Amino acid sequence: MSNRLFQSVIYQMKDAIDREVGVIDETGAVIACSELIKIGEIRQRVRDELAYSNDMIVSGGYTYRPISSNSKSAYVVFVEGEDKLADKMSKVLTVSLSNIKNLYDEKYDKGSFIKNIILDNILPSDIYIKSKELHFNTEEVRIVFLVKFHSKSDMLPFEILQNMFPDESKDYVISVGERDIVLVKEIKSGTDSKDIENMAVNIADTINSEFYTKVSIGISTTVDNIKDLARAYKEAQVALEVGKVFETEKSIISYENLGIGRIICQLPTTLREMFLQEVFKKNSLEVLDRETLMTIQCFFENNLNVSETSRKLFVHRNTLVYRLEKIRKLTGLNLHEFEDAITFKVALMVRKYLNSKNANY
Repeated sequence: MSNRLFQSVIYQMKDAIDREVGVIDETGAVIACSELIKIGEIRQRVRDELAYSNDMIVSGGYTYRPISSNSKSAYVVFVEGEDKLADKMSKVLTVSLSNIKNLYDEKYDKGSFIKNIILDNILPSDIYIKSKELHFNTEEVRIVFLVKFHSKSDMLPFEILQNMFPDESKDYVISVGERDIVLVKEIKSGTDSKDIENMAVNIADTINSEFYTKVSIGISTTVDNIKDLARAYKEAQVALEVGKVFETEKSIISYENLGIGRIICQLPTTLREMFLQEVFKKNSLEVLDRETLMTIQCFFENNLNVSETSRKLFVHRNTLVYRLEKIRKLTGLNLHEFEDAITFKVALMVRKYLNSKNANY
C-alpha cells in the first residue's frame, strides 16, 4: 500500500519538480518514481552505503536521504542531482512523505488499530467496522503481555520487542510508555497457562541475556474476540501492580494467579481503610512489633501449624503459643481459628497495599 501512496504523491509533484525523484524500499528496489520506466530498478548499493551514513549520501548523480531520522529506515527518497538544491529538495520530500505515511498508517495500520482498542480510544461499534476495512480476523485467540523495562539499554524497549516478534500479521508490539511495551500475541486455542507463562519467561530471559536489562511481565487471561483486548490489557496492568506489592520476588505475574491480591487492588480506597479500622480497633496493629509480625507471617506460611512454625523460628512451642495469645489480646483475633486467621491475613495484605500506594505519592 505504501508503494501506491508514494507513487501517487510523487506523480502529483512531477509537474512542479523539474528533476527525477523517487523512493526505494528496504530491498533497494525503486517502488515509486517520476520516471515510470525506472520503477523496479535495484539500487541495493545505495542502501549499503546509507548503513554507514548518519543522514544522506550522494551517488551516481543522485542525492539519497532516509525518510525517517535514521539510516535504517525502510524507505529512502532520491532526487536527481548532487547539488545544494537536490539536498534541499530531498529534505522537503522526506518530511512530506514521512508525514503522509504516518497519517496513512494511523488510519489503516493494524498496529495502530490494536493500540486504539487496548487504550479504549475506539467505540465498540466501530471495532467491527474497522476490522472489516483492515481484513482483520476478530475471533483469533490472543494473550496480552505487558512488559515493563527496569533499566535502559542500547536499544529502545519497543525495538527490542519488535525484533523478537517480527511477524506483524500475528503479533503486535505497542508502546504505551517510555519503558512499558504491550505485546498482543496470537496463540493456539487451548494453550495451557503454563505454556503461556513459559513464553513470558523466555521473553524475560532473552532480554536479560542479550540486552542486560531486567523486565517484569504482567500476563492477561486469554481472549477470543478482539473487543476484549482492552479488558486483557487492564488485567495485565493489574497483574503488574498487584505483583509489585504481594509478589515482590517474582518478575512474571499472571492475572489468573493473583488470588486475594486482585480483589484488594480493585476495592475503593475508602473500603480498604474502613476494613482496617473494623479489624484493628484502636490501632492495635501498630502496637505489634517486627518480631511479632514475622511470627505471624511464618505461622501463615506453615498453615497455622504451631509445631512446624516453632521449629522454623527456632523457638520453643510455648514461646510461640505465648506470642499468639498476645496477638489475641491486642487484636481480639485468635489465629488458631481459621476464620480469624483469614481476616488477619487479608488485613495485613490491605495494609501493605495501602502503604505501597501512599509511598508512590
